[in-house]
Amino acid sequence: MPDTTMAGTLLADKIRLDSVGKNFRMRGKIIEALQPVDLSVRTEEFIALVGPSGCGKSTILNLVAGLMPASSGRVLYDGAPVAGVNRRVGYMTQKDTLLPWRNTADNVRIALELNCRAMPKADAARRVAQMIAQVGLCGFETHFPAELSGGMRKRAALARTLIYQPETLLMDEPFGALDAQLKLVMLDQLQRLTRDRRMTVLFVTHDLAEAITLADRIVIFSGRPGRIRSVHDIDLPRPRDVFRIRFTPEFARLNEQLWDELQDDVIAGAAT
Repeated sequence: MPDTTMAGTLLADKIRLDSVGKNFRMRGKIIEALQPVDLSVRTEEFIALVGPSGCGKSTILNLVAGLMPASSGRVLYDGAPVAGVNRRVGYMTQKDTLLPWRNTADNVRIALELNCRAMPKADAARRVAQMIAQVGLCGFETHFPAELSGGMRKRAALARTLIYQPETLLMDEPFGALDAQLKLVMLDQLQRLTRDRRMTVLFVTHDLAEAITLADRIVIFSGRPGRIRSVHDIDLPRPRDVFRIRFTPEFARLNEQLWDELQDDVIAGAAT
């Protein structure tokens, strides 16, 4: 039967991986990074990928973004094979990659320069101002990256990723370097922005609490070569109070259940 929302609205697959595997050649040897996996991500769904380091989570994002080809299987986006750079997705990496010689507004604007070249300058300026306001950076438009805090840099990177209005957001440990309090603020902001824009999100994290707080489903990966160990529905009501949800019994139960699945691979990976 087709997937449906609670209201009965048809939800098609936005992303589909059919028996997708990935090998890398390193120093003359073939390294299997990702065993063949099958995964579907529905339109407007928030999926978190969780697993030990080196299990292929980031590789999946790179495959969906079209930055590398699969070694086996098919990567589909809206039913069509991904061939080359996928410009319908926005990709936020672990590093903010802001250009140090451009101020905040100019760093945000660069996404429009690359993806919306025909946009009139006045429209581009208006959209930059709106996006900066949405991420809470008003007053810092002319500041350079070296003059911004870590959290402000992440907000600028998020604004740059969202400004050309991609349908899907790929995120690779985007808030891992932030302190615990600031991370909660960013999670709350991300939840609001992606729900308001009705985006599909594929989110890589090592943080179980982060995954439970945000995701509709969590995909647990084994150690390298990565394979999908299990998929869990997160039936916590939305919108979620990211500042208090981790104190609820339901959250504690999910966290314990998921850690029981992860701990052997995490411990084994740390020992190698």
